[in-house]
Amino acid sequence: MNRKIFLGIAVAALIAILGGILLMGSTMVITPQGETPAETRGITHVRPIQIELAELSITKISERAATIKIAFKISNPNSGGVIVQTMDYQLYATEYSNSEQIAGGEIGSRPTGMISTGSNYYVLLGENDITLKETITLKASQNTFELWAILNDSTTPWRVTGDVFYNFSSLLGGQENELHFDFTK
Repeated sequence: MNRKIFLGIAVAALIAILGGILLMGSTMVITPQGETPAETRGITHVRPIQIELAELSITKISERAATIKIAFKISNPNSGGVIVQTMDYQLYATEYSNSEQIAGGEIGSRPTGMISTGSNYYVLLGENDITLKETITLKASQNTFELWAILNDSTTPWRVTGDVFYNFSSLLGGQENELHFDFTK
């Protein structure tokens, strides 16, 4: 027989198999927090990840600098994995200012352009959690006398706001999701 006929049959079979997979694949629906998803055949319901402020403490303070440790616990309530790309946060000492942040940062990195092998993202397996930590160093200046007095007070109320960006499938496919948080301590 002719090789072109076999090649044509093989290509047609692959197209039929891929078409069947695409047509019969499951669909993911993300339900808002607090809502109970209705059971529907063929649809996988996905709950958003959960975040909590695990630690916020001043570990060292001197006349020139202050060191603050901050940690966030991110939980995945789903059975499938989640890729946490980045988390942006802002730190406020509410006695100093509720609108002027004293520190902030980003944990992780969002891919831009070509994906590099050294990307800094976190894979969170199903029904597990991860703790993301960072150490912040504040440098003293002539304008920070009031802030330094507040940092020395262990009863200072803190406010931490930010956003977590994550995907449910992979970096290259699936929808990017965002979770906003606002904690007071």
